[in-house]
Amino acid sequence: MAFHPNLDPDLRAALESAPFPAFDVTALDAEQLAGYRAQIHAMLAAAPPAETEVRIEDRHVPGPDGEPDVRVRVYRPAQDGAGRPGLYWIHGGGMIVGMPEGDEATMIEYVERLGVVVVSVDYRLAPEHPHPAPVEDCYAGLVWTAKNAEELGIDPARLAVGGASAGGGLAAGTVLLARDRGGPEVVLQLLICPMLDDRNTTPSSLEFTEAVVWDRAANLYGWSALLGDRAGGPDVPPYAAPARAEDLSGLPPAFVDVGELEVFRDEDIDYAQRLARAGVSTEFHLYPGAFHGFDVMVPDTPLSRRARETRLAALRRAYRL
Repeated sequence: MAFHPNLDPDLRAALESAPFPAFDVTALDAEQLAGYRAQIHAMLAAAPPAETEVRIEDRHVPGPDGEPDVRVRVYRPAQDGAGRPGLYWIHGGGMIVGMPEGDEATMIEYVERLGVVVVSVDYRLAPEHPHPAPVEDCYAGLVWTAKNAEELGIDPARLAVGGASAGGGLAAGTVLLARDRGGPEVVLQLLICPMLDDRNTTPSSLEFTEAVVWDRAANLYGWSALLGDRAGGPDVPPYAAPARAEDLSGLPPAFVDVGELEVFRDEDIDYAQRLARAGVSTEFHLYPGAFHGFDVMVPDTPLSRRARETRLAALRRAYRL
């Protein structure tokens, strides 16, 4: 594919020197998707342990009522401590793939640099588990985290919820549930290039029929997996697609960022604006010349480093570090 003329020069150089292999997720039927997912997850699970003093532990915690337990992966500083900030993290993967281990390097960095305790949730994936299973798993894990904050070493008054891509959308949906169900309290929603709108009618959704990562067709595929025939229709709840929420008041402060050259650009811009208009303290960043997931896929460019440092700064402010 030809690169967009606005692509950041450093990102362009990285892509030209080591291009990402082309992969069309939309060509997979349900059985093929399950096989592809199993390969990815096996690769992540078999990766050698990171060289870190961060303590990493898997737990299985109560899921939604009547549903299976949910695995969470807990990351804690090497030294015991109490009253630390907490980050409840939700991984990405288009609603169809992914597991906490995929974000391990980022979670370790947060623990090492901020002294936080991270709880990363392994929610059920579509299409085998359509809405509301993913967001209800995420909410159940958040409830467990808040209830067990003292044992985890977390200050419940300094608990943030974050996620990237599909995880960002699920993070937004989870805090909507927390607001509407009376808790847990959250000090920040950290929404990194979040997947928010199943309608796919924004200018950027229509524009990026070709993209370095996650184009229009892939996005339609992900939403269809989550919602089936309801995707784009009139009866999609805001907990599935937070852009559908009519009332954004009373939500925790928000951090939203997105790349200029991606499907999610305009829905994220709109969501940040609507949060601010609803009285929610909101920080927003549009990264020029950036594609979806640029900071993870090409981590060593100046733009990628700036994006990661900006997120860390937002967490420091929320935690009053």
